[in-house]
Amino acid sequence: MTETNTTQKSTQESTPTDLINMYEQFVKDMKVFPEKHAIVYPALGLTGEAGEVAEKVKKWLRGDKKLDREAVLKELGDVQWYNVALALDLGYTFEDILVYNMAKLRSRQERGVQKGDGDER
Repeated sequence: MTETNTTQKSTQESTPTDLINMYEQFVKDMKVFPEKHAIVYPALGLTGEAGEVAEKVKKWLRGDKKLDREAVLKELGDVQWYNVALALDLGYTFEDILVYNMAKLRSRQERGVQKGDGDER
């Protein structure tokens, strides 16, 4: 069985919490930047990878080519890696991000302020 198949099999048999914990450990194991660049390096990487997603969608929107969904998926994975790396460097977990974001967005929905500007709406 290849490494990809092994990973797919093990993730398919995992609970969501197990998968989150596995991914956090994966991110920790894959970090190659010096600790002195913690926070800054993943923040810049997150911005760069999000830009790559935007570029692929922009070229599709402009009519240059069909949307390569697999290429976007690959870039979204890179965005997620940097997102989790940044969270870990800030002392948060992936689960913290999910819980906080759902609570924030649910609150906006309940108050009818999903549209608009500002973080504190």
